[in-house]
This record gives sequence, structure tokens and C-alpha cells, in this order.
Amino acid sequence: MVKLAVFDLDGTLLYTIEDLAASVNFALNALGYPTHSVDTYKYMVGSGIKNLVFNALPEDKREDALVEKTKDIMMSYYKDHYADKTLVYSGIEGLLLKLKEKGIHIAVCTNKAHDMAVKVIEKLLPGMFQVIIGKSDNRPLKPDPFSVNEIMAHFGVTPNETVFIGDSGVDIITAINSKTTPIGVLWGFREEQELKENGASHIAKTANDILEIINNLEV
Repeated sequence: MVKLAVFDLDGTLLYTIEDLAASVNFALNALGYPTHSVDTYKYMVGSGIKNLVFNALPEDKREDALVEKTKDIMMSYYKDHYADKTLVYSGIEGLLLKLKEKGIHIAVCTNKAHDMAVKVIEKLLPGMFQVIIGKSDNRPLKPDPFSVNEIMAHFGVTPNETVFIGDSGVDIITAINSKTTPIGVLWGFREEQELKENGASHIAKTANDILEIINNLEV
């Protein structure tokens, strides 16, 4: 029986890619480096802001000091523009309410900086989640299972009672590493092939599919 649903954030709950792309491009432009298209950024996000900035910089400009400088400029801009074009994906609010009605705990585990994750969720999905865990200095990034394990311990549930929902290979590997059931979603930033290659046992084309998958797991 499913007692806990843990969600990735960017590309799973929220369409955030345009604001992320604009913020990194702002920093790159400020430093005189080439910018990238929104579609290109879809394959850079998912492993934290530092890795995003690292990958966005020219290959010969990725020394630590410059990565930190670029990240600081990017985050300064993003804090004021994180919701310019960011939206809740279709059907997500209804899905979360239905999960709550079923008595299933819902949480977020993201590689987004913790303070920004809380900020954007409370603006666009206020009061929905019991636990939100983002990147912090004392937690390793996904696909390390540390944060998912912490969430399960908080609710007193087992991996067999938990599903992990995300749009990238990193999310699927996180689910596998935490021994939870991986559900890949197709409306995010990556393709179905990536999800399946990394071990997604279930694929959702719509938010309602997630509810059906969970219902079938409970049979």
C-alpha cells in the first residue's frame, strides 16, 4: 500500500525552465560569455545550480572561482525573477488534493537550493506539502538516497510504501537507490527513453496517470 509520494520539483511539479534559462543567460551575458537556448537548458538542469552553471559556461572557463561568480550573479537575478514564467503543470493541483484525500503523505525532494524550493512552492502550491527538502550543505544531491530516506523516516514508512516521481534519469536512479518505486513523467524536461534506460518501472503521460499507477500498486 502506498503511504508516501515524493516528488521532484523542476520539470515534475513546476514548469521552471524558462526562468532558470533566463537567469543563467543573464549571468553569462553579464560576464561576456555565449548564452544558450531554453531547450539546451533542459539537459543541463537536475543536478543542482552549481552543476547547471558549470555546464553553461564555456569548457575552458569552468574553474571554481568563475563558476561561483557566475552562480552568484545568476542566483541574484533568479531570486527576483523565479516566477516570471514558472507555472504549475496541468493536473498537478488536483492530483495532490486527491492523494491527500486518500491519506497519502506528499513531499518534495529536489536538487534546487532549499530556500528557493520553499519560496517557489509556497508561492505556486502553498500549503500542499508536509515536507520540502532541497539542496543544502549538509545533504548530498540526488541521486544519493539520503534525503528520500530522511523523508521516509520522518513519516515512518518503508520503501515498499513509497513512490518517487520525477522527470529525469537522476530522479529514477534516486528512486532505485532508495528502493522506492520509480514513476517517470513525460511532461518535464527529458525524454521517455532516458527514464526507461535508468529503470523507470512506470511512466505517466498525465498527472492523472500517477493516481492510476498508485491505485494499481495498492491492489
